[in-house]
Amino acid sequence: MSITTEVTAHYWALAVFFVGAAGLCCFMLSGGYLLGGKAHARSKNVPFESGIDPVGTARLRLSAKYYLVAMFFVIFDVEALYLYAWSTSIREVGWGGFCEAAVFILVLLAGLVYLVRIGALDWTPERSLRLRRSGPIAENQRRQP
Repeated sequence: MSITTEVTAHYWALAVFFVGAAGLCCFMLSGGYLLGGKAHARSKNVPFESGIDPVGTARLRLSAKYYLVAMFFVIFDVEALYLYAWSTSIREVGWGGFCEAAVFILVLLAGLVYLVRIGALDWTPERSLRLRRSGPIAENQRRQP
């Protein structure tokens, strides 16, 4: 088989793949449009959450700490995936791979210790911690033996 025939066959397969993927997307979108409900009512656009009518507004203001903790979770979760992939190939990588994974874990542990030390993982702000320590509940707990 000549080189031009191989290249043409390769690009032909790629073109069939892209046309098939685009066709499947169009089919699913048009199928949902054609088979979906056509009724329009006032309650049609109201969100339905687990069988309960929604209460309050969706414009909930969250602290920046929430997003910070979420980013830390994602970072450490991705690192756990790397360690899982390493653990599946432990026999192939040998002691060199073990030493590299140990260094990787130590760097992660150092990062986690640093985050704890600077208070990045504290959910409550300093003001509420001070109030909790000096509030009336704390005084009642001090009086009880």
